[in-house]
Amino acid sequence: MAPVARTVAVLAYPGMSVFETGIVTEVFGLPRPELGVPWYDLRLCAERPGPVPVIGGATLHSPYGLDVLAEAATVIVPGVCDVHATPSAQLVAALRHAHRAGARLMSICSGAFALAAAGLLDGRRATTHWRYADLLARRYPAVTVDPDVLYVDDGDVLTSAGSAAGLDLCVHVVRRDHGAAVANAVARRLVTAPHRDGGQAQFIEAPVPAGADDDRVAGSIAWALAHLAEPVTVARLARQAHMSPRTYLRHFARATGTSPIRWLVDQRIRASLALLETTDAPVAQIAAAVGFETAVTYRHHFTRAMRTSPSAYRRAFRAHDGAATASVDR
Repeated sequence: MAPVARTVAVLAYPGMSVFETGIVTEVFGLPRPELGVPWYDLRLCAERPGPVPVIGGATLHSPYGLDVLAEAATVIVPGVCDVHATPSAQLVAALRHAHRAGARLMSICSGAFALAAAGLLDGRRATTHWRYADLLARRYPAVTVDPDVLYVDDGDVLTSAGSAAGLDLCVHVVRRDHGAAVANAVARRLVTAPHRDGGQAQFIEAPVPAGADDDRVAGSIAWALAHLAEPVTVARLARQAHMSPRTYLRHFARATGTSPIRWLVDQRIRASLALLETTDAPVAQIAAAVGFETAVTYRHHFTRAMRTSPSAYRRAFRAHDGAATASVDR
């Protein structure tokens, strides 16, 4: 049986934290008729349908078993309760069946251990929470474990780091499925950033601004977002923050987990998505509008970030959106 295109199955298991399941439920399970696109059909699946005790003494109840999970279009495994345990043969079989049937598989945090046990990460780059990265690499040497990213999109298999990174991955998947405008609308309702680059560092020294210096960095970021089309350098950002460039680089990395230039390139690419999706402007014009010096530079960075060209992205979005698919990379 071919997977139902909109069906998302998330695994529930005894002893789980409901936070990660809540992320999946909020993004894929909450009805969003106001967005005007066919939304997902979420199923909470357990190895044994019925009551599932979770952390805190509560109990979830699921009528769905692994047979439903195996037939879903998207299968999500949240963090496992014991990274040293071996997943059951039944779960491994269900994950392999889903993959053979063409499903998209995702893991949040230590859920990567279940995908690895099923052999679905062999020969692939993947991530998990930084605490477990070494263990995952030792137990599954065929997996290329990257401990320094928020998530890895390897096409039909996607993995994310700690629990909050799972939210970034879910919003990223919405962007893949429905485009930037819909993903940004979901992010606004979640009151979260519309996009954090999967390559951003997992560990940030001070993820919440801790003082005046961090507030000044936040102010420089807001200024940069309002001036993306202009030449923006580290020196100019540092002046906005009233810091020396060296001090600014240190505080920026502490606040964001990345460098100003990498962050700026990412923001410019994200800003270009809406222009590709909603206008017929030539690629060179879009590149200039978001601050790239040349269309060649824009295409280079776009392809590295999105794994496709601007024109191919535009065609794919418009084909999905039901609009004309003809577009040239001008």
